[in-house]
Amino acid sequence: MAARAVTGQFGRLAEAVDIAGIKVGMLATVENLSAAAKILARNTRVPRVVDPIFLSSSGALLLEKAAWPRYLAVLRGMADLVTPNLDEAEILTKGQVRTVSEMRIAAALVTRTGRMPCLLKGGHLEGRAVDILYDGRKFTVFEHERRAKSVHGTGCFLSSAILGYMAEGRPLEEACGLGIARVGRAIRAAVPAGSGRWVFDLSRDRGRVPSKARKRR
Repeated sequence: MAARAVTGQFGRLAEAVDIAGIKVGMLATVENLSAAAKILARNTRVPRVVDPIFLSSSGALLLEKAAWPRYLAVLRGMADLVTPNLDEAEILTKGQVRTVSEMRIAAALVTRTGRMPCLLKGGHLEGRAVDILYDGRKFTVFEHERRAKSVHGTGCFLSSAILGYMAEGRPLEEACGLGIARVGRAIRAAVPAGSGRWVFDLSRDRGRVPSKARKRR
């Protein structure tokens, strides 16, 4: 998709509805990265979440490599949260991120470089799943049970859920905890789609009162 189409579609959408929040996901090109930055810069009154997407789970290129080293510089200070996974954090920081202590270092580096709070998703670590939020002042560690199901789209779902809670006016830490718990419930309710993969069935989770993931400092 051309960058002018990205800005054009957002402009049409903004004319039709009140924008309550903005999430940036797959961008594909350097030009789209710049277009997203301009959109974020013009919409500072709503919560904004950036979900870096560089590679698919199978290794396919989803953002051209020319954009990788400039990603945080272009989006610097443009969002209220950035949500990389371990592989994306390694690309952003150019360092190894495979332990909880390395996650803390990487989250702080992403925040300092990008001037955005960072929720680093540690779903690929061994043992219990751990996500680490660094808001520029303190770390919050969210621990939750690892699910055996291989569900497609958990990262995109999480960033969208967090944005939804932020749009409700929830503080960042609370929104992250609620979003993590929401994804956990959705994984439990996922249905098989063949070849060992599972997909979300959100109709099975309607009307539930959200519960927070367990957190520690």
